[in-house]
Amino acid sequence: MSTFDAAPTALIVHAHPEPRSFSTAQMTTAAQTLREAGYRVDVLDLYAEGWAPVLAREEFAPVDGPFKPQAEQMRAVEAGTLDAAVRAHLDRLLAADLLVLSFPMWWFSLPAVLKGWVDRVFVMGAVFGGDHGLFGDAALAGKRAMLLFTTGGPSESFRPGGAFGPMDDFLFHIHRGMLEFVGFQVLDPVITYGPARMTDQERTAALEAVGESVARIAADFPAPVR
Repeated sequence: MSTFDAAPTALIVHAHPEPRSFSTAQMTTAAQTLREAGYRVDVLDLYAEGWAPVLAREEFAPVDGPFKPQAEQMRAVEAGTLDAAVRAHLDRLLAADLLVLSFPMWWFSLPAVLKGWVDRVFVMGAVFGGDHGLFGDAALAGKRAMLLFTTGGPSESFRPGGAFGPMDDFLFHIHRGMLEFVGFQVLDPVITYGPARMTDQERTAALEAVGESVARIAADFPAPVR
């Protein structure tokens, strides 16, 4: 096996509609840092790809009676009839040692296009359920995931007693209910608070801080040897 083939893979799923945004610059910085740390980096830019976020019955074979999305996902996995776009993204997810969700925090959560990616690609029967369990028994156990995002408000607003409350309260449903649920070990998030309120010099420094944070994560949690 060549060194290139043995390199760990990071899948970055990016969700921002503006390619010149700070969020996109932050993603690019993280991607380059991971490459420098020895990762093969696979970037899924959901807006650029025109990802359809709605999990709809039309992507499954016709069924009689009520449409039950997760039951249809399991049936499609067993029959080999998953939607082609979903199958392609699922294969890239399963091949990754590290998943990075990159996004601006909107309404204290994920942008709709990214939540829709989770809805469609975290397929029941392929990453959890069916032959797989939940949490430590799910298909992605042994892999890692992290959030890379920006906020509109300053850091002091996301502290205990702040205007919004602790950031961990907003991240619990993503960390526990999405990532840990399918087996990931969740790493500390990398967050840039309020980049829209920064000067150009401050944004440059913030990007340097992102690179340093991602480099530390890569050093502290090296991917398993395959």
